[in-house]
This record gives sequence, C-alpha cells and structure tokens, in this order.
Amino acid sequence: MNSIAHDYENSKYISERIFRFFKVCGLSEILQKSNAYKEKGISVVTIVEYLFSLVFRNRSAYTDILLGNTNLKQDTIYRFKNSVRTNWIRFTSLLASKLIREHIEPLTSEKRRNVFIIDDSIYERERSKKVELLSLVYDHAKRHRCVRGFRMLTLGWSDGVTFMPVNSCLMSNENEKTRINPALEVPEHSNGAKRRKLAQQKMTEVVPELIESAQEAGIAADYVLFDSWFAFPSEIAAVHNLGLDVVAMVKRSSRIHYLYNGQKLSCKEIYARNKKRRGRSRYLLSVPITVCTEGKDRQEIQIPAKLVYVRNRNNRKEYLVLLTTDTKLSEDEVIQLYCRRWDIEVFFKTCKSLLWLTKECRSISYDAMCAHTAIVFARYMFLAMETRADQDARTAGPIFCMISEEIAEISIAQAFEKIQLFLTKLMQGFNASEEEICTLFASLIADMPEYIAVSLENQADRSTILAKSVCEV
Repeated sequence: MNSIAHDYENSKYISERIFRFFKVCGLSEILQKSNAYKEKGISVVTIVEYLFSLVFRNRSAYTDILLGNTNLKQDTIYRFKNSVRTNWIRFTSLLASKLIREHIEPLTSEKRRNVFIIDDSIYERERSKKVELLSLVYDHAKRHRCVRGFRMLTLGWSDGVTFMPVNSCLMSNENEKTRINPALEVPEHSNGAKRRKLAQQKMTEVVPELIESAQEAGIAADYVLFDSWFAFPSEIAAVHNLGLDVVAMVKRSSRIHYLYNGQKLSCKEIYARNKKRRGRSRYLLSVPITVCTEGKDRQEIQIPAKLVYVRNRNNRKEYLVLLTTDTKLSEDEVIQLYCRRWDIEVFFKTCKSLLWLTKECRSISYDAMCAHTAIVFARYMFLAMETRADQDARTAGPIFCMISEEIAEISIAQAFEKIQLFLTKLMQGFNASEEEICTLFASLIADMPEYIAVSLENQADRSTILAKSVCEV
C-alpha cells in the first residue's frame, strides 16, 4: 500500500501516541506561523509527520521511496527542506512553548525556578567538501582538534525534571579564513538569508537573539545557565539586559577581572585574598563582586554578582568558580541550579546516538540541515513528553528503545495473526494431505513481508513437520 498510513499499519499503538502528540501541540498552526507552506500537492503537515516518524521505524526516506512504501517523492522532500521561507527557529520555539505552557508548567509548583540553558555541540560533516557554510571548528570536548562541520548552538529550557530544547543555530565561523565554503545567495529579506547571517556571527552575539526568540514565543524562565565558554562580562551583561539572572561557571583567567573591594581582580586573586571554609562544606568561599563591562555607548555597566568557589571532586586540590547575578541566592541554591546544566549534555548525546542528528541528513544545503535539526528537536520533545506523561523514571534513551521495540513487536504480532488464520483453516480439515499442507504454507509465506518470508523459507522443512504434528492433534 503506497501511502504514509502504511508506515504505521504495523504499529497502531505507537502511531496513536505520535499523532496525539502532533494534535496536542497543534502542528498545523505552528507550521503556518513559521511560514512553512506549500502552494500545491501534499501538505507540509504530512511531510513533517513522515520525516518525524522515520527514526522510530528505523527507516530512511531514500529506502522508503525506493521500495514504494510512501507516496512522497524525493523532490517533494528536498523542496520542503531546502525552502528559504520557513523560520525553523520560530518553529521549534513555538512548539516548545506550547508544550511547556499547557502540559509541563501546570504540573509543577509556582515556586520552582525554571531556567534557560545555553551550550553548543559539534555538528560533524567530516567527509563533506561542498556543504554550504562548512567550516573548521575546534572540538574541545572529544577530539581536541579541528574538524569539518558546525557548532550547534542550542537554547534549552528546564524545570529540573524535564528538559525541552527550544531553538538552535548551526554556527559557521565569523573568520572567512577558516570557512571552507561561502553562503549561497538567497532573497535578502527571506528567513534563509537571516539564518545565514546569524550563522556567520560570533556565538556570544547570537545567544541573546535565541533567548529573545524564546521569550517572544511565550517561554518564561528565571535564570540562564551556561559554562565557562560563554561566561564573559559582556555576555553576562547582555543576558542581564533581557531581564534574566545568570548562573554560570567562569574561567580562572587572569585576563577577566571583577570589581572587589574597590579593585579589579581576577577570580584567582580574589580567592588568594580570602580565608576558605574548612571541613566538608559544599563550597570553599563566597564573595560579593561587581561585573564590569562597556555598553554600546561605551559607558561602563556594573552588575552586582556573587562568586561561589566549589571544590573540584575530580581533583580536590583544585576548585571551580560559579557566578550568579542574583545575590539573594544561597550558595547551595547556586550549586543546585548549575547542576541542571547537565541536562543539555544528555540531550546532545541522545540526539546524536538515537535520533540521527548527524547521520540522517547528508544534504549540502544549509536550509536542509536547519530543517533536519528542527525535526530532531521535535523528536526529542516527543520523548520528553512521553517520559513526563507516563511519570516514568527512565530517561529519553530507554523510552526511545521501548518505543522502537513496541513497533517491532506489533509487526510480528500481525505476522502471527496470519499464522493463526492458517492454523484455523488447517484445523477445519483433519484429513488434509501433505501436498495440501505444503500448498497452504506456500500461500502463507507468499502473503508475508519479504524479511519474514525469507526466514520462514529457510525453515520450510521444520514448518512442514510442525504442521503435521498439528494435524495429528
């Protein structure tokens, strides 16, 4: 049956959950607000639903089209993903906002502090040469060398229980010397042109824009968490200007200074001048400081803050430095809030290992990669909602594996339903000859899917013996 419904025929239970997810989040309305539409032919909702489901069926669009398992054409999918009209940042922001406001926040206390989390991860295209805006990026987490690809700058939201990806930007490099391929020329005022312009800026300049997009979509948070790669005074001031407080880990650098007791000192110098707490305290030192930076009009901006020095568990001789612009927070609360930043690391791992973030899309179009990233984010939102709705202690990874296994089990169940019908026919005539039994088995195998039929044909002799034993009963 050459239709998208055929893809879910073997998994009615899972299809109901997926379609319920799209109905709950109002996919059609969100796509319309994101300027995603087609003038004729198959609707964009159908295309998004199909691309969304591929990972859960362990299929690729190429294989489905080749085998005739879908009525979508290759050009239809390519035109949709390569469209410069669609605003994918707005799409993921609206989708996350709908789920957070209507299905997550009502389940949590009003006293709970919600946070935005900012981080980046390597989006590898190591074997590619002609990918648009491809650049050399330094992998500081794993390989410790430059690789071909992008930095996927991501903004997430967390209430301490559920992590929800909000939006992202595939960052190229602002330095043309390390950029392998240039951007293509697209209409100047299109969303595609804005994406390309954003990708060629500094990450510290893009962070406030991602947060503003989330706030415009109606997502609220109290704090912004990020690690030492973003914890510069200018970035802290930019986030603070958006009405949000910062909880971040800062670098122990001698180049970054804070105002302490009327002097501009580095965090190392501040640490050396103070007496540390002894014993098994969760923190070593806590001091009030002032973050100083220059604004756009070159006037100095001063933001009251607090530094919390925490002992490094991996090396007790060293320490970590946390900074918060909310001076009313206790030291334990600062540590507890910053621990939530680990959720985004789990998100990156899940997307790459299970949701085919870097494996499924091999397009050379920058727009297509942004579209694929948005669909992967939607897949993770689905897993996050399933985890939250089922009140399940398992993470998104086990939930994904459970869903995939359920699909496979239901597919086999339909095969056994055919076997049951065969046995019913067989039991109706106890005097069936061996030739009639073989004929029935041949018709059974002919009706089976190819991968099951091959397995049954390899055990044809065994099956015949089994059929004889049934007849004798």
